[in-house]
Amino acid sequence: MSRFKRALKKIFEYIPPAAAALFLMGIVAALLYICFINIPAFADFFNENISSVFRFIFAKLTYIFPFSVAEAVIFASPVLVFFLLRRVFSYMDSHEHGFSRSLSALTSVLVLALSVFVFNFGAGYRGAPLDEKLGFDTGSVSVDELCDTAVYVAEKLNSLADSVSYTDSGSIRGYSHNETVDKAYLSYEKLCEEYDFIQNFKAPVKRLAISKYMTYTHISGVYTFFTGEANLNYNYPEFVNVYTIAHEMAHQRGIARENEANFVAYLVCIGSDDPYMQYSGYLNMFEYLVSAIPSSEDEKLTQIYSMLDGRVYFDLEKYSEFFDKYRDSTASDVSSAINDGYLQSQGTPGERSYGMVVDLAVAYHKKDISSIYHP
Repeated sequence: MSRFKRALKKIFEYIPPAAAALFLMGIVAALLYICFINIPAFADFFNENISSVFRFIFAKLTYIFPFSVAEAVIFASPVLVFFLLRRVFSYMDSHEHGFSRSLSALTSVLVLALSVFVFNFGAGYRGAPLDEKLGFDTGSVSVDELCDTAVYVAEKLNSLADSVSYTDSGSIRGYSHNETVDKAYLSYEKLCEEYDFIQNFKAPVKRLAISKYMTYTHISGVYTFFTGEANLNYNYPEFVNVYTIAHEMAHQRGIARENEANFVAYLVCIGSDDPYMQYSGYLNMFEYLVSAIPSSEDEKLTQIYSMLDGRVYFDLEKYSEFFDKYRDSTASDVSSAINDGYLQSQGTPGERSYGMVVDLAVAYHKKDISSIYHP
């Protein structure tokens, strides 16, 4: 027996072969991630040509299940962990080197999860920023530019109000969740023709069973890279749901940064032929824009809100009433801290990045606004 084979046999006494293979995959993933961080062009290449294949495969594998596989795994995790630990302790007592083999096997599962993140999704955080790909000059955004864009978006909302149905609880879309996803598909098809770095394929957006309770975390949707699923908290009002569907589909197609997924969702919504999808895009962007205007500009904010069609303003009021129940919660504080830490670990400004979508919106509408308000 060669020296190499003897060494390998000795290693496998302490580390199961499957775990050793996962550790090797982890090393490859770590090297790739270092390359992503240091070479944005390589990150873009990997995201568009290799990660896209993994995302497609994962999404199609979970397509056949009508429920969220990720949610099912989380629900089942206490039972799975119990039986796994029971099996591990039994193995440790009955096998030589049981402790080291069990510890390495458990560690390899964590390595697998991190590797799947790198192969499926991690490159999206490290590529060139979206404004660079779109040829936008974002620069620093002034208060006047924010206000002008908010006025422009408000006028778009007013023009759509007659095409939208309203009830005592706010606006309604008048069609099902699955029809919403189909409309988003059609809009993504058009967008992908214009921007080929956005992946185009069909996969469902899964409605989460725990949506009502999830609202206390202030999370309206989530993309789970380990199952390839876009998941929706459907407890939110419909104009939020429509926009969130487009947002999570953006993540599923390789747009990782939150501000960029928000902007792609905006383009998908306003680029749709459906008036309610357009309305949803403009209303969500309006909220981001007015939130970015400093509170010291009270007079300008009052003027902008006063421009809104009464029905649109009513929709915002009903949303605020809906959210009052969930506004202050320990769950939201915990989830916010975790999400902020995760986003910062990926080289973004954390949860602040969601609102940075306004920079992209201002740059996108700058030419139209200039011709209308400053000819």
